[in-house]
Amino acid sequence: MHTSTNRLAAEKSPYLLQHQHNPVDWYAWGDDAFKKARAANKPIFLSIGYSTCHWCHVMERESFENEETAKFLNENFVSIKVDREERPDVDKIYMTFVQAMTGQGGWPLNVFITPDLKPFYGGTYWPPENKFGRPSFLQVLQQVHKAWRDRRDQIASSATETHRKLSELTERDTQSNLVLTTSVLRQAGAKLKENYDPKHGGWATAPKFPSPSHPSFLLVYGTKFKDQEAVDMVLHTCERMASGGIYDQLGGGFHRYSVDEKWLVPHFEKMLYDNAQLLGLYLDCYLISGEQGYAEVAKDILRYVLRDMTHADGGFYSAEDADSEGKEGKFYCWTREEVSKLLTPDESKVAERFYGLTEGGNFLDHSDPDPLPHQNVLSVVHADLSATDEALLKSAKEKMFAVRAKRVRPHLDDKVLASWNGLMLGSIVRAYAVLGEQKYLDVARKNLAFLQAKLWDAQSKTLYHRWRDGQRDSVQLLEGYAFLLSGVLELYQATVEPHELEFAIALAESMIEKFFDKENGGFWQSAASASDLILRVKEDYDGAEPSGNSVAILALLKLGKITERKDFTEAAEKSLRLFSDRLQQLPQAVPYMLQALSFSLEEPKRVVISGETKDADFSKLLRAAHSVYQPNKVVLGTAGPVESFAKTLPSKDNKPTIYLCTGAACLPPHHEPQKLREQLAAK
Repeated sequence: MHTSTNRLAAEKSPYLLQHQHNPVDWYAWGDDAFKKARAANKPIFLSIGYSTCHWCHVMERESFENEETAKFLNENFVSIKVDREERPDVDKIYMTFVQAMTGQGGWPLNVFITPDLKPFYGGTYWPPENKFGRPSFLQVLQQVHKAWRDRRDQIASSATETHRKLSELTERDTQSNLVLTTSVLRQAGAKLKENYDPKHGGWATAPKFPSPSHPSFLLVYGTKFKDQEAVDMVLHTCERMASGGIYDQLGGGFHRYSVDEKWLVPHFEKMLYDNAQLLGLYLDCYLISGEQGYAEVAKDILRYVLRDMTHADGGFYSAEDADSEGKEGKFYCWTREEVSKLLTPDESKVAERFYGLTEGGNFLDHSDPDPLPHQNVLSVVHADLSATDEALLKSAKEKMFAVRAKRVRPHLDDKVLASWNGLMLGSIVRAYAVLGEQKYLDVARKNLAFLQAKLWDAQSKTLYHRWRDGQRDSVQLLEGYAFLLSGVLELYQATVEPHELEFAIALAESMIEKFFDKENGGFWQSAASASDLILRVKEDYDGAEPSGNSVAILALLKLGKITERKDFTEAAEKSLRLFSDRLQQLPQAVPYMLQALSFSLEEPKRVVISGETKDADFSKLLRAAHSVYQPNKVVLGTAGPVESFAKTLPSKDNKPTIYLCTGAACLPPHHEPQKLREQLAAK
């Protein structure tokens, strides 16, 4: 390793800090780098990744730590490192270019751009020697340098033309005449049921990603149109995922994806955004099926997050790496010999059968020149246990977990992002509302207090994106505002405390002011004040994470119903119209936005609870309101900035009282939690 540090040593991003000892003369994304490139008239080598990215580590080891490669880069390029989790807006622009140019994308994302930030060539991972039909990284650098030296004018005009095409590709400026009706939802449901794997659950083939927005929409669709097959697909998928190696059988929480079709061998990194969304999905499965197993998975996810992913002051960390001690999965895998030495013979026999442990193992890292042998990823192979065996397995798991905890842990990316924290905040609040455990509400309140203290400027109504090690950044992103707004709305609906609603309104107003395209609808990913971007993009792809637009639209629709604010509802509806072609023609790309469309097409049930919020009976009514799967509802109190009608509703007989309203019509008020459950379940 290079002993001296480069200028990345002054950064806060864990990913940038991983590169501080490289001999490459890295810059962070910003004016210093741009000025240097312009002054020297050199192209920029832009390398984008994240701290838990396996192939980013591989390319660093092979190329960025190589003195010869670094020397060539330093002499002929201005090199910039970007953490895609800190700057998803930068990543989106250049990923769109590479996908358009090569037909594929991924990380590390490596792009050559002009001093005025326009891309002209790019790719993902390049090996240190030319192999697999790919040129070596050094060959790529030499070819780009030669082209820049000999054909600079041609490259500049080509980059300008590319920029124009990128603008066209990312523009969503015309609202279609298509009228959005429930037929769009029916078509989408049929489309999203396609390619279902009836044996293992999930959709499509390996690698398999959970992509939680997809099954979440199928639950909305299945319950709305009484398509039990769609609901069963989701329940089966969640049951198979929780039995697979993609789920950490000892520590709880989900890994990022499975490399096979049966959810057995994962890519071992763990992301906050996956676990936040999957927590919500398993709570929904529990509400729909009544099966305790789904609730146990939800609790296990929370055990993991609270144990390993939470800052002492309440923020949630971003991710954990796949690798430890240079080996992927080493922290999580077991040899049969390790297990038999650790456990009693009876425990060992049960654990080996339950997890399907074999002498040969089920995981070999083919990307490693010296892979660990006999590794077993734990998955549930034989779940049928007697009461005696259950006790033995419990004891075995406790011993295995204790030993595993002493192993060298994978790297923790300990930055706190407003966006991903908003997702987890909303899901933890729902866990409190559905499961009734007070500690989850305490965690949620502590998290929000952390975000408000570290990332929210109340005076300017500004939400910043990243906090780490005592410092926040100066970046503002739609997904930060939208995801946190969604989380705060869940908190309000679980407590009906007016100050939570007031904060939701402040976030919504600021989000509309900074990101909403008032002329055409839709939300820009970045604020107009972002001077370091060649494009403003309206992100609308619900993949591993939902898009900022999808989350903003659904949150504004709900907030509009709670507050009677037409400006919130109109911004959401105008945005749905902007994306109407996308919703109809490519529903598999927008499953979260389809949930927003479903909400917009039917007058929601408004659960209004009147009375003293500290009363135990009030809490019982709130619990009842959240104990039925009913995505087409909002829950509100009668105090604070709620709709004017709710403010007029009194409590009856000096007891907390339920008013269940749809539009201008309300059912007779009552005080019965069970009656409310029945009313919410009635379709």
